[in-house]
Order: sequence, then structure tokens, then C-alpha cells
Amino acid sequence: MPIYNDNRMFLFHPEIRRLIARGLADLVEGEGIDPEVVAGTATAGIPHGALLADLLSLPFIYIRDKPKAHGLKNRIEGLDAESDLGGRRVVVIEDLISTGGSSAKAVQAVREANGRADWCLSIFSYGLDKAAEQFDSLDPPCRFDSLLTFPVLLDVARTGGFLDNAHIALLESWQEDPFGWGEAHGFPMSS
Repeated sequence: MPIYNDNRMFLFHPEIRRLIARGLADLVEGEGIDPEVVAGTATAGIPHGALLADLLSLPFIYIRDKPKAHGLKNRIEGLDAESDLGGRRVVVIEDLISTGGSSAKAVQAVREANGRADWCLSIFSYGLDKAAEQFDSLDPPCRFDSLLTFPVLLDVARTGGFLDNAHIALLESWQEDPFGWGEAHGFPMSS
């Protein structure tokens, strides 16, 4: 991938954290999501999910990629080990969606804990068809939205003069074939 989006850099800046939380709240309100619980994905979705939960005055949980190997062996933290979500509506917060695999697994974990997870929101998405396929493959399918997408980022970089034409062309070629781009540019697929 020729560009890396590091949303963890926002954590140092209180005004940007508040802007992100407000943007996520606007998505919640604009989409009519009406959550009863906010869930952050470990690790980068945790702070933004917690900030959103505070803003909306809602309970907060976070979801590990797999159950903890020791202690109570929880996959979802914030719930009592003997409890589940009791059918509550949960919005899952992710920092970045690329192929959607880990985000879809987080949604599934909420559902396995008897939560209704119909939405996953993120700060950034590459806009890959693979992500849409992951969320559509869930039963029932899960909708997702992002504050910023790669096509918008690329447009801002172009119109704002942040990148030269050669770098814009490189990113556009990646956008056209994200899974074949690396090998075509001298980075063979690893096994």
C-alpha cells in the first residue's frame, strides 16, 4: 500500500479528538442509528468509541480480536463475565476500515454476545469493495460509514496541492487495483 493512515496520531490533540467524536455523533444522528451501547474495537477504536459514548451518555464496551488467554478470557470488555448485551442496539467504532475483515468480526462478536450490531462507523475507510463484501456477508448484513474515505482524501490532496502529480498518479493506480498494486510495483506477494 503506498499510503498509510495513522489515526493514532489524533490522540495527542484534544481538539481533533473532539472533532472526531462530534463527527461520529453526527453520523449516528444522521443515519438514525439510535444506539444503546457504543463498542470500540481493540485497540485503535477504543479511545474514539469511549469519547463517543461519553458524548452520547451511553455505556461503552470494547471488543478484542480474540478472547483473552488468561483471567476471565473475555472477548468483550465492560460486560460482567456472566452477562450479555441483552438485545441492546450497539454501534461498533473502528478507527480504519480497509478490507473490513476485523471490523466484521467485531460486529459478529457483539452479535454472539446477544447484541444487535447493524452499524460499524470508522474515522477512515479506503473504500474497498472487499469491505462491502465482508459487511454484506454477515447475517443480517451490517451497514458501515466513515468520516473520511480514500477517494475524498485523494481529492483533497490533489486540490490542496499536498502531493505532486506523480504521487497522485501513484495513489490513483493503487486505488484502481489495490490488491495487484504491490506486485506490479516490485513488492511480491508474501506467502
